[in-house]
Amino acid sequence: MLSDKTIGQWLEYWAENAPGKEYIIYSDRDLRFTWKQFNERVDNMAKGLIAIGIRRGTHVGIWATNVPDWLTFLYASAKIGAVAVTVNTNYKQHELEYLVENSDIHTLCITEGVFDGSYIDMVNTLLPELKTSQRGYLKSARFPFLKNVVFIGQEKFRGMYNTAELLLLGKNVSDEELNKSKAQVNCHDVANMQYTSGTTGFPKGVMLSHHNIVNNGFFTGEGMHFTPDDKLCCCVPLFHCFGVVLATMACLTHGTAQVMVERFDPLLVLASVHKERCTVLYGVPTMFIAEMNHPMFSMFDVTSLRTGIMAGSLCPVELMRKVTGQLHITHITSVYGLTESSPGMTHSVIEDSFDARCTTVGKEYPFTEVKIIDPETGKECPPGVQGEMCCRGYLNMKGYYKNPQATAEVIDTDGFLHSGDLGVKDENGYYRITGRIKDMIIRGGENIYPREIEEFLYHLPGVKDIQVAGIPSGKYGEEVGAFIILHAGARLTAEEVQAFCRGKIARHKIPKYVFFVDEYPLTGSGKIQKFKLKDIGLKLMKEQGIEVV
Repeated sequence: MLSDKTIGQWLEYWAENAPGKEYIIYSDRDLRFTWKQFNERVDNMAKGLIAIGIRRGTHVGIWATNVPDWLTFLYASAKIGAVAVTVNTNYKQHELEYLVENSDIHTLCITEGVFDGSYIDMVNTLLPELKTSQRGYLKSARFPFLKNVVFIGQEKFRGMYNTAELLLLGKNVSDEELNKSKAQVNCHDVANMQYTSGTTGFPKGVMLSHHNIVNNGFFTGEGMHFTPDDKLCCCVPLFHCFGVVLATMACLTHGTAQVMVERFDPLLVLASVHKERCTVLYGVPTMFIAEMNHPMFSMFDVTSLRTGIMAGSLCPVELMRKVTGQLHITHITSVYGLTESSPGMTHSVIEDSFDARCTTVGKEYPFTEVKIIDPETGKECPPGVQGEMCCRGYLNMKGYYKNPQATAEVIDTDGFLHSGDLGVKDENGYYRITGRIKDMIIRGGENIYPREIEEFLYHLPGVKDIQVAGIPSGKYGEEVGAFIILHAGARLTAEEVQAFCRGKIARHKIPKYVFFVDEYPLTGSGKIQKFKLKDIGLKLMKEQGIEVV
């Protein structure tokens, strides 16, 4: 059954029913909040937000790594019906300007920034008026909606509130006023706006309601048998749906403790799991690889782990098997979806066989229709035939913010959301993702799916990670390019990679170009930006004097 509780109502439910149980834990600094303590902090912050003019429907931007008050601002906004606009922590100046303008943010909450960029400097560049504005009286010629900047922390910056000041201002707001604001919130109100990561183009604001993300989180937790005795180590970024829905909403709806890692660090993840006896671990493939390959891995006891999610990009079968063995995650699962589907569309669950959890993305979520639709004909594909993954149900976004045309392009007249991803459904109802429609390489009229070649080359000794993308070709249109990260100390040549393929996969699928790289271009949420690999390949070819044919 679908829940009609809002995010705020779920928090209050646990504060009342399990007040002394730990909810938020930062193991590295021994910072801990019980459900009751956290709910009180959220209420105080909600009053502070009301004091600076935030009301139902107001957009509140959160631009920060997984700092302790990230979730406080999310919940405080949700309680009074404001919309938390999550900002990618890797954004630079032009991306920030685009988002602030497009999203109509009223209040922007920030930290100092990340190692390669100061958020303070970028915001001051964005708002030259800030340094001469009294707090609460910001008037920006370029961004008329933006009225406040809040620094998440104790430090003071000209023109900005800080956390302590906000909590102090909230003391002037009565419980009656807070309760009045809470009473206006409906579960179908937009609670969270996430900007698509831009792996395939210009970011768009995806509007997600309480109903969307609470229920998606609930069914995610159900699939892994979450209980209040579980502890989830969350090292994925909160600005992304993996962190804010699959982790936070799953914990919220099951009374599960959330052990936070501020910024991904494999050592800190291992230490947190060890110290807190975490039972659940999430990550994108590159995170799990980093954890298992850390030189201090053997020093930590990770045997408390029982389940988790590997998602965010296509997950190699061999890696899933290694995670089961080395990290003791005997019931590793995967979720397939996209921001626009809140995000989970399909989920392999604990009851599924080991093979199904390693080789498929499971079956559709409860109360969700999933169809494989032929992109050419628009008809549903039979089992075993590849088509586009599409879904319909409570999980579909409310739309793209201020962009009805783009919304109509992805949600058809029957209400099905079109993912742009290719998949196959087998005779038992399990789904496999075979690639993206735009990722498909077309070489001389032959359709080549990168996923197939990646899975094959992952078995080559020495290969730590592999991505395949199309390289432009005058003769064939596109050629296959393999971008390989090697294990430390491993040695491989392009000829050895090609020799490994000969006789085992079709000739047209054998990589024409093999590039050995140290890393892949990633979005802030850890997704590999495949569209950038083509340009990296062309650059490396130029440097190596290889002609494009």
